Amino acid sequence: MPGPALPYRKKNPFPLKKTKGVYRIGQTLYEGWTSRGANVCLVRLNMKKKPICIKAVLFDFDGTLTQSGTLDFGVIRAAIDCPKNRPILEFIKTLATKHQQEDALAVLEHFEAEAATKSKPNPGAEELIQYLRATGVPIGIITRNSLRSVKQALNNFQHIGLEDFELVITRDDPVAPKPNPEGILLAARRFDVDVAHLLVVGDFIYDIQAGNSAGAVTVLLSNPGGTPPPDCESDYTISHLEELKRIVRLARPLRSGKLPNELLAEFIERFSFDDPSVLIHPGIGEDIAAVNVEEEEVLVLKSDPITFTTDLIGHYAVLINANDISTSGATPRWFLTTLLFPCNVTALEIRQVMHELKTACQQWGISLCGGHTEITDAVTRPVVTGMLVGTVSKTNLIEKRNIKPGDRVLFTKSVAVEGTAIIAGEMGDRLRNLGLEDDEIDRFRAFRSKIGIIDEAQIAGRSLGVSAMHDVTEGGLATALEELSISGRHKIRIDMDNIPIYPETKKICQMLGIKPLGLIGSGSLLICCREKISKKLMAGIIKAGIDVTCIGEVMEKGAGIEAVSRGKPVEWPKFEVDEIARLFGLEKARPWAVKP
Repeated sequence: MPGPALPYRKKNPFPLKKTKGVYRIGQTLYEGWTSRGANVCLVRLNMKKKPICIKAVLFDFDGTLTQSGTLDFGVIRAAIDCPKNRPILEFIKTLATKHQQEDALAVLEHFEAEAATKSKPNPGAEELIQYLRATGVPIGIITRNSLRSVKQALNNFQHIGLEDFELVITRDDPVAPKPNPEGILLAARRFDVDVAHLLVVGDFIYDIQAGNSAGAVTVLLSNPGGTPPPDCESDYTISHLEELKRIVRLARPLRSGKLPNELLAEFIERFSFDDPSVLIHPGIGEDIAAVNVEEEEVLVLKSDPITFTTDLIGHYAVLINANDISTSGATPRWFLTTLLFPCNVTALEIRQVMHELKTACQQWGISLCGGHTEITDAVTRPVVTGMLVGTVSKTNLIEKRNIKPGDRVLFTKSVAVEGTAIIAGEMGDRLRNLGLEDDEIDRFRAFRSKIGIIDEAQIAGRSLGVSAMHDVTEGGLATALEELSISGRHKIRIDMDNIPIYPETKKICQMLGIKPLGLIGSGSLLICCREKISKKLMAGIIKAGIDVTCIGEVMEKGAGIEAVSRGKPVEWPKFEVDEIARLFGLEKARPWAVKP
């Protein structure tokens, strides 16, 4: 299935080569859906860009709402002695005298009046305007033509008129014409919307340049027979105006309540349900999931919410739960999720989260069995709660109470892997202000690829002599080791000098004044194993391309961490809340409870 449609600047939309429902143009992938035969609406697939939110739509007029071709610009240029490649309005302004300018404008208006009389609505234009008005979307016109010619052309429309537009900006208004962004910015002010929430639709490069310069979302209408210039970098390209309905539908803020059924059905269709053990799949009207567990010995269950990040939140929801399941030696199998979104979220945002859920489940062979999606004022940003079920044989189940004195404590990767990725994903602007370059921020953000511990957990799970596994999450390594000590009912000695910290994590923590040992650390796994297998196990993990370090050993029965540095006892740090909560100003969040 194609991924979510996300806006992005795209280049050279021709030629097309179709690949598995996704269109490849050079090295760039676009989602495509067919409309009216072979015409394809294109949207570049780019998971780094956040989905758009549309609160108003601004149309070019000639060639967009009306059919193109009624104005012959070559004839007009010849009539006023305008050079072939000069824009007409800009040329007229350069004429030496006011009289010459007025004469040239009179000629232009004569041709515009003739063209307006002959003009016809573009196919789908009237239906689109009626649809937008019915949905409450403010709409306007911005054109290099005169207001008189716009009024005259609208007389040829059967069902709409000038009164259907909240705003009409023409060359008669005291703003510079397109491609200058002045008119776009004026429209945003008149609509009382952020320009980033304004959708600019046009058929010519000036429309797209003006919209891009202003910071609006741009849609290029590629009329039949027209070929967009290769440097026309619109966010979307469509072949017919009817296709704009889908873009607006997905990008309009949604009201509180359940996700509309037609959207839910469309999003569910993107999932593959090919696990024969799942008897009842997600669907409209399906309130439960059913799985066949006849062949299984032990079910391992886990539930965890994702609340701190909106960047790849669906990916985290699957992986964080899968990490915990894997620490028991089990295989993650069946996933259920509850998605809560704040009011005025867009369908694009919801679809992106569902896409993240789908790709994460596919990556780890997990079946998404069901869940619930709701828009509610109970949350101010997305919250994704996951519930995952895994399976394991009784003999392979790993329980923390099996640890013994002398067991070695291994630690994979480095401290605060997840925290590094979250901070880079959520606080890019702040990091830039502190002096980080974009490539550094991208490198930190790429740590998200390290937050899975399933690979090393599976290697450890196959090794006789592994007594316990525990993944590092909220509260960082400091809290995770205390949890391991409590659940394993033994004290643990840790050599502080052996704890690995990636240079990237150290740098970001120093810049922000936070401590890496208390920073959320999904992606790192604590493994307790018998001393005699520790070196062999470490070699196997390293062979898989995963860093691993021996940082301590299990001591006598009890609870607590005994830390040493350079051979001398030191105090083990404690954190009431995760450092990322403190960083985000969430100190009042609940203390990190010890996991059962």
